[in-house]
Amino acid sequence: MTASDDRATARLAWARQVTALPSLTLEPASADASFRSYWRGYVEGQPVIVMDSPPDKDDPAPWIAIGRRLAEAGLHVPKVMAADLVQGLLLIEDLGTRTYLPELDERTVDALYGDALDALLRMQKQVDTAGLPAFDPAWQTMEMEIMPTWFLQRHLGADLACGDWDVVELAFTRILQAIAEQPRAFMHRDYHSRNLLVTADRSPGIIDFQGAMSGPITYDLASLLRDAYIVWDNERVEGWVEAYRLRLLDARLLDDTVDTDRFRRWFDLTGLQRHIKILGLFCRLCYRDGKPGYLADLPRVLRYVLDTARRHVDLAPLADDIQARIGDRDITVARPA
Repeated sequence: MTASDDRATARLAWARQVTALPSLTLEPASADASFRSYWRGYVEGQPVIVMDSPPDKDDPAPWIAIGRRLAEAGLHVPKVMAADLVQGLLLIEDLGTRTYLPELDERTVDALYGDALDALLRMQKQVDTAGLPAFDPAWQTMEMEIMPTWFLQRHLGADLACGDWDVVELAFTRILQAIAEQPRAFMHRDYHSRNLLVTADRSPGIIDFQGAMSGPITYDLASLLRDAYIVWDNERVEGWVEAYRLRLLDARLLDDTVDTDRFRRWFDLTGLQRHIKILGLFCRLCYRDGKPGYLADLPRVLRYVLDTARRHVDLAPLADDIQARIGDRDITVARPA
């Protein structure tokens, strides 16, 4: 019997015990880019989820703690019905399968994003950040450095000499400066269409929040509106960004000296930090973790990086450098070891 079989046996035995249903069965519900997995079962005809989060790989305690903070602020997160932190097993509410991504289109986007932006404002106004890790320059830099290691070197096969780092490091410096200027708030860190669900009440349901930090006020806004899985016209995005800036001003989460241009630069460069990370992260998931499916999303993320960098004269050299290294390669195809 393999370790995977052992885990499946333990997971099912625990779920049957806590539900008092010896005949309970579990079926795959979803998996993500981490070591967690999710399994659906039915109790008295109602669906429930078993979250399997091996504590030696992905401690479930932060998920519980952050979920409690969000729930106390009136946000819609899964309720925890039973938990065994030693085994890393949780029985939680099933918020359904209607993630935002397949529901978004020209007809629905304003209403769905309206709900998501309402929830984001509540999150930033009311969720306590005490004790949360800080999204600080060291962390920001560590994330961005995933890109040259895994995208440029491993995926593209680039040989980066000392001088080749100058363009990358200068861009990183500009991004760090823009992030440092911003007010801090609760930061979900993955606030996008695959982690928001359309629910019957208090939509959206919010999931995958265990990595929350205290960070720049535009980060989750950029995560939502510059989603790595779906693209909207830039003029439309800028309209949403400006409307949200006005709401932040009204909520006194933003100083009234922060005008449209400054806020948009914050939004652009904070989003750029995220997308630089994702370029590398999707490649790392392919080569290190055996998940090549993420390469299909690279062109969309690359477009964000190139377009955003070229909107700012001090960052345009980064876009030119990356584009030159790609050449005519198909970046959705893995490079042999």
